[in-house]
Amino acid sequence: MSTAPTVYDVAGRAGVSIATVSRVYRSPDSVRAGTRERVLAAARELGYVPSGNAQGLASRSTGVLGLCFPDYSDPDTEAADAEDDDAAMIYFDQIIRGMERAARRHGYALLIAASLKDGPESLATKVAGRVDGFAVLARTVPLAELEVISRRQPVVMLAGPREGGERLDHLDHIEVANHAGQRELTRHLLADHGLRRLAYVGFAEDSPDVEARFRGFQDACRDAGVPVRDEPDLRVAMMTQAEGARAADALCERGGPLPEALVFANDQMAVGALHALERRGLEVPEDIVVTGFDGIPLSRLVRPALTTVHQPMLRMGEAAADLLVSRLNGTNTGDPESLVLPVTLVRRGSCGCHD
Repeated sequence: MSTAPTVYDVAGRAGVSIATVSRVYRSPDSVRAGTRERVLAAARELGYVPSGNAQGLASRSTGVLGLCFPDYSDPDTEAADAEDDDAAMIYFDQIIRGMERAARRHGYALLIAASLKDGPESLATKVAGRVDGFAVLARTVPLAELEVISRRQPVVMLAGPREGGERLDHLDHIEVANHAGQRELTRHLLADHGLRRLAYVGFAEDSPDVEARFRGFQDACRDAGVPVRDEPDLRVAMMTQAEGARAADALCERGGPLPEALVFANDQMAVGALHALERRGLEVPEDIVVTGFDGIPLSRLVRPALTTVHQPMLRMGEAAADLLVSRLNGTNTGDPESLVLPVTLVRRGSCGCHD
């Protein structure tokens, strides 16, 4: 195995002092942009990853796995609802629990990084230098950075398919069957309930999970001969309860026939829609059907209970830790894996089915 590149190698390649390299990683704003980019480019070329402690660098073993995901909350917005801040965390919390459980079973601790305030590149390198391997939510960190880090340690991408074409990556991937799950839920509404006017509400940001869900919705509609738009009927800024309520209000006020079903890309929005529809005096499912996706605990507590697609979030975290450890201990030395975990359609009262 070739010797791991050091800070001296990066400094030599970039033509700067080792102190400058250190400042780039510790306080990037203190280094001029041109110099900073030259140092980072040299690090990428060499496959250099800064270490958080000398012992870990020497032994290349920290006994820690890492998990990186974006912090969607906005602490600078005082008016933000707590439920909006918690929406994404409900999903992440389940992954964290699963990964921590499996990591502990293998004798590892878990380091969690949930902030992008210093930039995604800083996040990735900081975590990579302190762990033996890490999982990262898709599109949280630039692919080029992950490819560099993966030369030194295993990296698992969560909740996103392998990139294709010129952007083909060489990382392990774990995702759930988003397309198949949404397709089956939509087929259920069309075939089993005879609905035809479906309105899909999705995320405005770049999310591979939500993209796959919308494609599943489109395919089910096309299979049934039901016209379907190229874009969601409504895009939202964040997939929160508040946004779901606003979406329901907006779709009800558009004029023309009311949709027979509101198909939401996640449970949080669907729960918000249930509250909004109740305020309007509309009965679910008698006047309008509402569905979600994820299978969070709240989906079975609301009334009517929410028809949804349950995805194995705990299992995703467990699978990430298992895969990282198998790479670290040498029991898995094969080609990059692409695991797709199955999902389950849960039929409940919000579509007219019994719990």
